[in-house]
Amino acid sequence: MSKKLVLAYSGGLDTSYCLKYLKNDLGYEVHTILINTGGFGEEELAAIEKRAYELGSAHHLNLDIIDKYYEKAIKYLVYGNVLKNNTYPLSVSAERVFQALETVRYAKSVGADAIAHGSTGAGNDQIRFDLVFQTIAPEMQIITPIRDLKLTRQQEVEYLQKNGVEYSWEKAQYSINKGIWGTSVGGKETLTSGQPLPGEAYPSQLEKSEAEKVTLHFEKGELTGINNEFEKPASNIQKLEKLASAFAIGRDIHVGDTIIGIKGRVGFEAAAPIIIIKAHHLLEKHVLGKWQQYWKEQLGNWYGMLFHEGQYLDPVMRNIETFLEDTQKTVTGTVTVTLKPYHFSLDGIESAHDLMNTGFGQYGEVNNAWTADDAKGFIKIVGNAQNIYAQVNGEKYD
Repeated sequence: MSKKLVLAYSGGLDTSYCLKYLKNDLGYEVHTILINTGGFGEEELAAIEKRAYELGSAHHLNLDIIDKYYEKAIKYLVYGNVLKNNTYPLSVSAERVFQALETVRYAKSVGADAIAHGSTGAGNDQIRFDLVFQTIAPEMQIITPIRDLKLTRQQEVEYLQKNGVEYSWEKAQYSINKGIWGTSVGGKETLTSGQPLPGEAYPSQLEKSEAEKVTLHFEKGELTGINNEFEKPASNIQKLEKLASAFAIGRDIHVGDTIIGIKGRVGFEAAAPIIIIKAHHLLEKHVLGKWQQYWKEQLGNWYGMLFHEGQYLDPVMRNIETFLEDTQKTVTGTVTVTLKPYHFSLDGIESAHDLMNTGFGQYGEVNNAWTADDAKGFIKIVGNAQNIYAQVNGEKYD
């Protein structure tokens, strides 16, 4: 009886190598699963399935989890305005956790003895996959050929070619991972500290040059509509991505501390995520109180860090999600955004919950809700602590 294994398969170089190696060299009956988090169209999925069978998959499954991924992850990343190092919207790091979860579920359903992924030993993905695998399937062996054999991309290409599989070295120079929450782009330039990715390395190219206004509709923190057309949030994200990527918006390079302690650098393209997070944050500035915003920022950063480092299954994540969701009760309104080549601007908001209410006063102009004497008394009391300290200690403040 043959050994049965499930491989998290993407159709890329690393997992193509793994599939061929696991079947030919280790003798496994390999079942493959591609978990679609919004990065593949129907034609691509069909081509990847065909490729999997050509490489020797005993059975291949394309599984769409876009709506589940939105409900379980993306909406909380929006609630928390999560940008790792104020830059990166967790385009890949968040989806890896859910790909791992679904891979395990599939492995259990087919009675697999082992489970595999194509991560290297020098990145974050190996940890995200392994943490999930060992937590919910401790009985299964984890096999990672790329990591265990310390393979280079060139060696993977050569192995496939020796085994009758044509794979372009030019195609292999850039590693591209696309999902609903953005696309990561890794290549020779991101292995350095000083080189930018060339424009052609990004999946989307500039198509529009004339500025275009877009109205985003938020309901309790979720993107429920665009330009007065309303759909489910996941569909709105994809719609906005199509609109904004034509302006080549959302390109950047993230530099961060990896989970394994080394510095890492990766390019990404995330037009919709960046616009949504910035628009959502602007709306929150108008409708939330000072301390709500302060604690949201603290917990949002923690949530993003733990998610990025593969700790999604830690129970504290559910606690933080409860807090984040509760803060969204009044985050309802519209945000107007102007799309421009390579960038965008936030024009303003409209909301019934806008705390910038002229009935109480206009900043720097008119005080409607208090008198001059009220202001003077307030300032005197506010300054009490520092005045006492200065007098007791004889501070001169030269």
